[in-house]
Amino acid sequence: MTEDKPRNLRSMLAEAKDLSELMVDVAYAALYFGDPDMATEVDELELQMTELVQDMRAVCVMAVRHPREAHGMSSVLQVISAIERIGNDAVDISRIVTHKLGIPAELVADLSNAEEVSHRLVVYEGSDMARRRLGGLELPVVAGMRVMAVRRDRNWITDVDGDQIMMPGDVLFLRGSPAGIVRLHQLAAAPKWEEPQVSEDPWISDLDRAVDVLVEMKDLSEASVGLAYSALVLNDPGLAAQVRLLESRLDEMNHQLEVWVLRAAAQNIDPSPLRGLLHLGQAAEDIGDQARQMVSLVEQGEDLHPILEIALGDSEEVVVDLPVASGSEAEGSSLKALALNIEPGFTVLAIRRAGRYTYRPRGRFVLLAGDEIIASGPDEGREALATRLGWKLVREEEGLEHQLQPL
Repeated sequence: MTEDKPRNLRSMLAEAKDLSELMVDVAYAALYFGDPDMATEVDELELQMTELVQDMRAVCVMAVRHPREAHGMSSVLQVISAIERIGNDAVDISRIVTHKLGIPAELVADLSNAEEVSHRLVVYEGSDMARRRLGGLELPVVAGMRVMAVRRDRNWITDVDGDQIMMPGDVLFLRGSPAGIVRLHQLAAAPKWEEPQVSEDPWISDLDRAVDVLVEMKDLSEASVGLAYSALVLNDPGLAAQVRLLESRLDEMNHQLEVWVLRAAAQNIDPSPLRGLLHLGQAAEDIGDQARQMVSLVEQGEDLHPILEIALGDSEEVVVDLPVASGSEAEGSSLKALALNIEPGFTVLAIRRAGRYTYRPRGRFVLLAGDEIIASGPDEGREALATRLGWKLVREEEGLEHQLQPL
């Protein structure tokens, strides 16, 4: 548990949102790195999530003093339940590793070759990281990865800033380019990292397709959660409709996955890894279901409790919706060239162009003026992101939304 326990619903909601996303990141990382220690970390995070959820529900009940307040508070409880279920899905994913359900080596390699991955790193005594400020290490620049959380003994630090001192024994949880993992291990004096290898035995076509579908399901499930939080913060029915489409797509893909896995099982192939495929597909589908549950409030035009917009907008990871300005650095550049995930540390969830969405776009995607970027990242990087897209963020009065002015 973190030492400073949240004292109000706003801070608890913000922490629960960040915690659920961290759990999903760490669970997938444990899976494609085959790391039981990392999978065990998800169980530790679940204990923190359980306590948070209990406290939030108690606060919600105590906050309702009149029957007319109950309706608005019910929207908060619905979001809390969805966040809890997302955390439970993360635990289910991690148990593929801890319970040794099996997973095809091809899937492991495909996931670890993603443009962004999560990683777990222990800081060793005498390393370049030990007893230094995190900001001074400049990990996003040096290794292309940013720290999402730190575990120090039994305490979790989820509100990580540049002044945080890295101590020997700290366990860092990072996200970014897999190309930086080797450099990270050097800085932390950690054992040499070996990337997952694909088995030399070719898979039959049905299993090939199942693996491809699961990789896409992972991306879509993560994108659906990010878009769901965006829809709640912005109260945007358009984004809510996109989450609904993603949830339907995940359902359809899980049905395809089950058929292909069953076909593969009928062939002369070891069935052990197939259990993990089915387990992972179900978890990814349920993450999409929980995202849909959250945005149903927006789709139905329900009155959202103001605490949702405030808390989810104030969390460690914020979601922004910004257009690409004509003549900006971003216009005509690929996402890989811009490296927004390194500086200012934002992950692009989706790009809207001419009314159509591209989810989790790859690095080769080239931006055009007028494209709308929906991205998640650190709140302190919001202005830097706007600048790179050709805008200046202006807030005239405290509490008002940021206004865009062209550079």
